[in-house]
Amino acid sequence: MAANAEYVYVGGYTGDKGGEAEGIALLRRDTASGVLTRLGVAARTPSPSFLAQHPTLPILYAVNELESDGTISAFTVADGGELTPLAIRPTGGSDPAHLTITPDGRFLLVANYTSGSVAVHPLDAEGAPGERSDLLDLAGSGPDPERQQGPHAHMVVPDRDCVLVADLGADRVWRCRLDPVSGRLTMLAPAITAKPGTGPRHLRLAPHGSLLLVGELAANLSWYRPAADGSLELAGEITSSTRDGVNFPSEIAMGADGRFVYVANRGPNTISAFGWDGERATPIAEVATGGDWPRHMILLGDHLYVANQLSHTVTTFRIDRDTGVPAPQGEATAEASPTCLLRWTSMTIR
Repeated sequence: MAANAEYVYVGGYTGDKGGEAEGIALLRRDTASGVLTRLGVAARTPSPSFLAQHPTLPILYAVNELESDGTISAFTVADGGELTPLAIRPTGGSDPAHLTITPDGRFLLVANYTSGSVAVHPLDAEGAPGERSDLLDLAGSGPDPERQQGPHAHMVVPDRDCVLVADLGADRVWRCRLDPVSGRLTMLAPAITAKPGTGPRHLRLAPHGSLLLVGELAANLSWYRPAADGSLELAGEITSSTRDGVNFPSEIAMGADGRFVYVANRGPNTISAFGWDGERATPIAEVATGGDWPRHMILLGDHLYVANQLSHTVTTFRIDRDTGVPAPQGEATAEASPTCLLRWTSMTIR
């Protein structure tokens, strides 16, 4: 294999969630051209809707977004991209939608969406997850009677000495402290108390302490700056799409230089590009994804890749370095029910 190649794993919904994926798929990416080539199914596992990797070990993790008893699955990654099952653990909640690993590689954190909780799993020296060291139940609700009847943890992100949890149901971004010895979480004051009906879904930490937040229910992009009391206060907001019709924005991405921000819009099926100057987001373009229901996206160098869940495709865009505007490139890559894209960064491909 050429030296200018790398792997991209694709998580998706399998039949238990009404999808057509078979598990975790494997793509090869040409880093020069941005072209994706499908290599096949790397692992068969139920509804691996979100993926993450260990910061130093060749271990890939997936949530299994199951309604009754959610689980996480860990896999060892071979040089050729093959996945070998390592461990499966119950998350203690339903519909786990997101997971992450702490920067020191010692803990795996899971956001259980439907049950509104955060699970903590210690990782051993080989990266295998153990039994839960904690399960933190969130509390609260919002004004939307269908989507906010209770807490819904949608994303969990380590942030220096704390953990941030985006809660779609309670209109909060919670702040917790993770004890490095016991692996237990202690709830602190909320980092963000969003406007009622915002529906915090995914967030992105920006340079200089700012935080960018996608509101799934308010269909907006908002940004927050540190306040004197340690919380984050609203500094601005903007609609994530100018197109008519219902919009449920899903994902947010930011370029390495911090100049541009991208939001995926489900419903309009677009990607909105914004300029970011550290103080505010300014709309610069909105382009069609070339697919249906853009669930997730990743920005790799000059290329943006979008997972279109309902049209079973991954589309590729090249980003103009000066303007930040994405332009479609080439044909879409066929992939069943894709919900997450993960670039594999710690292996050498030959």
